[in-house]
Amino acid sequence: MMRQVLLYLSSASWARGIVTHLGLARRLARRFIAGETLDEAITATQALNAKGLLVTLDCLGESVEEEADTLAVVATYHALIERIAAGKLRASVSLKLTHLGLDIREELAVQNLRDILTMARASGVPVTLDMESSAYTERTLDVFRTAMREFGPASVGAVIQSCLYRSAADMQALAAEGATVRLCKGAYLEPPTVAFPEKADVDKSYVQIMTAYLEAPPPAILQMATHDENIIAQGEGLIAQHNLAPDRYEFQMLYGIRPARQETLAAAGHPVRVYVPFGSAWYPYLMRRLAERPANLVFFLKGATARS
Repeated sequence: MMRQVLLYLSSASWARGIVTHLGLARRLARRFIAGETLDEAITATQALNAKGLLVTLDCLGESVEEEADTLAVVATYHALIERIAAGKLRASVSLKLTHLGLDIREELAVQNLRDILTMARASGVPVTLDMESSAYTERTLDVFRTAMREFGPASVGAVIQSCLYRSAADMQALAAEGATVRLCKGAYLEPPTVAFPEKADVDKSYVQIMTAYLEAPPPAILQMATHDENIIAQGEGLIAQHNLAPDRYEFQMLYGIRPARQETLAAAGHPVRVYVPFGSAWYPYLMRRLAERPANLVFFLKGATARS
């Protein structure tokens, strides 16, 4: 129930106005984001690279309503890709199609994505299309396939959420297409008509999809985005069982969550990529992180009580 409430609040504009003005909320957000500026994101990336960790950088934002605002988003990604290339950082970028104008016009989002991908491919920086709620799944995959045909599977990847009933079939098709896919559990409030309502079923779906994709022939690449120790252990077992080379898979974790485990996985020889978000539009991201981990909410409420 608490998870559902927090996920509802993540998209509630009235709650955003209240929470973003709380100093405690901003401090808690800094636990999960690298900062609000590009310089802070690059500094965090350099520190993670120094520990043997890969990075994917995400400029926070979604559901842009004005076409002119998408131009600033594209410019930010241009600057980000330029900094990655100039600094020879071991980093990719992640983005949301609604941040590029998908809610305005699909053609606008595709045009902006093509602009970013053209620069990214020339700079050798991979791009991942983040998955949003199930309302966007079909359109996101359509755009992804268009981009993959034009720029190649090495340049652009997709994200699939194990919570959705459709995901096993989607992954089977993507494996046949040789796609690079980040598999996560899903962090959006979804109806039981399209998603598993129980966590145990989401976990079971994740393991089944992970197992099938790791057994798929190259060039399919699986990026296992999870902090679940049981799933990580099963992933390690499958990698060893199939003797997979490091270019066939990655483990991925979020910035600020289980950093010690990130380092131990990398020390064991696994490629580990940390999802590093930055920017001022941190509210929805923070609320989804609170929904995933109740302990963070307890920390937040204790701090608020102490200051009241």
